[in-house]
Amino acid sequence: MPQAETFAVPASGTAPTCPAGASRAGGKLRLLPLPQRRLPDWCDRFLQPVGAGDIFATRLWYDTTLAHALPAGAVPLLGLCEAESALLPLLRGRRGALLSLTTPYSLTWRPLPSLVSGPCAMHAAGASFGAALRFRAPVRLEALAEDTPGLEDWLAGIGSAGLAVQRYRHFGNWHEALVPGAGWSGYLAARPPALRSTVRRKMERAGRDFRFEMQTAPGPALDRAIAGYLEVHAGSWKPAEPAPGFDPALMRAAAALGVLRLGLLRDAAGQAVAAQYWLVSAGRAWLLKLAHLQASRAASPGTALTAMMIRHLIEEEAVQHLDFGRGDDAYKGLWVAARRQRIGLVLAHAGHPLGLLALLRRRAAGWLGR
Repeated sequence: MPQAETFAVPASGTAPTCPAGASRAGGKLRLLPLPQRRLPDWCDRFLQPVGAGDIFATRLWYDTTLAHALPAGAVPLLGLCEAESALLPLLRGRRGALLSLTTPYSLTWRPLPSLVSGPCAMHAAGASFGAALRFRAPVRLEALAEDTPGLEDWLAGIGSAGLAVQRYRHFGNWHEALVPGAGWSGYLAARPPALRSTVRRKMERAGRDFRFEMQTAPGPALDRAIAGYLEVHAGSWKPAEPAPGFDPALMRAAAALGVLRLGLLRDAAGQAVAAQYWLVSAGRAWLLKLAHLQASRAASPGTALTAMMIRHLIEEEAVQHLDFGRGDDAYKGLWVAARRQRIGLVLAHAGHPLGLLALLRRRAAGWLGR
């Protein structure tokens, strides 16, 4: 491993969900640099296989992020918790503070427990992380799912080290668990009436005027499809990407692993008028990006393409869960019915001036009822 920045961690109490004496938080936290902009091979014991249904805890996701989407001035680090119980993908920001290794593309982030860790590992990992942050500037972690297994044990461990854990609302995530056996017709019947009518009309028109294309595997056809996607994005309403190389790189890497679903609608001249890409794993499908040409807006190619992609995912791949990613865009609630909150965390210690300021601000907000 590269030379690590090491923090000694004094012992603390036991995890409340563990048997008495089963886990103590003695040990050290190591912060390891990542000069190669990829995760070293030893990280595999903390990462999920790409087919396990947790794309955002895989080498695919982190290696692509490290290579193509790091914020300017940020330095990637790996936090290796007590007894190697968990791995924390982190960034050191411009001012030296620690952050989660998240970007505007991240859908979720979480501590990564060892795949062979015991039931008390998350509390021990949290305690070692928290103790290392004493008398240091606050840490900000983003894109956490509140139902992450072991999260509350991890946060309890951080709290046991004397840190305050402040939660805030980060972004909304729209999704839906599909009714088993309902199929495309059942899915469509559950949509709002206006969307059902629009989908039927626009899919009929798209069948006449456009050609539907899906790419899933590496090769020249994928390269042409990615070029089409980029042309659509450039001609859409969307702003320029903060990391222009990220989406093409992720599509290529995902195709090599069999989890990419890149869909396009092309007009009679072969020009792409709408494009979107999904990642699929273990019956789950995540919509990463979508766009359509502003010049073709009247034909609603984006609506038609979304319907065609979802129909394919349901009928051909038996997907049972759809996820529309980051944000509360109005259209998402038409396609999927449930919203959940992704949260951020500020971990603050009163022994640091900025930590004390964060605690005083929170107390003042409580007094003011905010």
